[in-house]
Amino acid sequence: MVDDGRMLADVVPFLVCPVCGADLELAGHRLLCPGGHTFDIARQGYANLLPGNARPGTADTPEMVRARDEFLRAGHFTAPADRLAWNVSQAGSGLVLDAGAGTGHYLSRILDRSPDTIGLALDISKHAARRAARAHPRCGAVVADLWRPLPIRDGAADTVVNVFAPRNAAEFHRVLREDGLLFTVTPSPRHLGALVESLGLLSIDKRKTERMDTALAGYFKLDSRQELEAEAALTHDEVATLVGMGPSAHHVPADRLRERLERLSDPLSTPLSFVLSTYRRLE
Repeated sequence: MVDDGRMLADVVPFLVCPVCGADLELAGHRLLCPGGHTFDIARQGYANLLPGNARPGTADTPEMVRARDEFLRAGHFTAPADRLAWNVSQAGSGLVLDAGAGTGHYLSRILDRSPDTIGLALDISKHAARRAARAHPRCGAVVADLWRPLPIRDGAADTVVNVFAPRNAAEFHRVLREDGLLFTVTPSPRHLGALVESLGLLSIDKRKTERMDTALAGYFKLDSRQELEAEAALTHDEVATLVGMGPSAHHVPADRLRERLERLSDPLSTPLSFVLSTYRRLE
């Protein structure tokens, strides 16, 4: 049996009830608020703070979470993970909110580099939260919807991290301290190169970065931007795992993907391209 309290104790002071907004406290294997709303803590150590009317239809499936865990553990995305961790470490200590944390892979790297920091992994997938809860001793995991009011106190986070996940500018602004920073990682249009067309994958909007800046405008100002380019030799199995962990998994059936891969060389030289952006919170 997992010690649920140990998993969440460090982040509970930053959480609020998703129903009434009151402070939450840890009581055994539950979180509760003065208004009588209670939320169970799963034996894997995460708390589900989705309101009762929430419908997590966009949540990652168990298969997608397993694929992501396998691919990231193999070290293929080490470059953006290490660069992000270094960037965050320069921002100081405190609470790092990973909004759309997935398995907690990136947050774990951040916490390893920043020993005086604690992490809160937030994701709408309970399957991802199960892994994130165990990603690091200083990490607590919560199931929540990024498009709804976040169950987090105003100004609680010193840093918000958002890696390949939706961005709620208003809520990120609310939960960040006055001088807090938002770090985002997104794929560039060059990501995966010719594989996008060959395998019928979802393409990256060529104006994605510009659209992100526009969506965050009024809440955040761009502070700096870095582009990371790498090349990886991926086997067909690794490519299938990569596709299976992202949105293309919903659009390209596994059998069709295998058929298309059989026409290509094995391993495949695959370009990996990322944009790391740092935004400063506006008043």
